[in-house]
Amino acid sequence: MSLASRMALLASRIGIEVKSRIDAGHPGVAKAWVCFGYVDSQIVIRAAYNIANVTRTATGRYRVTFAGAMPDHHYCWTALARSSSNNSTQRLAIVRATSDQKTPEYVDISCATTSASFADSTEINLMVLR
Repeated sequence: MSLASRMALLASRIGIEVKSRIDAGHPGVAKAWVCFGYVDSQIVIRAAYNIANVTRTATGRYRVTFAGAMPDHHYCWTALARSSSNNSTQRLAIVRATSDQKTPEYVDISCATTSASFADSTEINLMVLR
């Protein structure tokens, strides 16, 4: 048996082992994610998993509703926002305001400038782990 054949067999066996141990229930797998932005006065969802919709509640403020609810509100989310141009004020996904909510059905996220004023972004990426 050639080295290439042995390496292909080994790669196949590793794939089978990993597949049997990591599935959708694994805590290291995202339970929901979305790439969206506010473009031409509307929300544009470019790609998503387990997301029902994204609603803009105010400038730089969004409610992301899950297609399938989380088991509880003890999940972790992280988000990144893109600046609207190469030389303008940077955009940040920031910690929730006290009025924002985090429920099994949805999470409110905010986008702001570095001076902490709410601002929209043409691209925000959100990932939820549980």
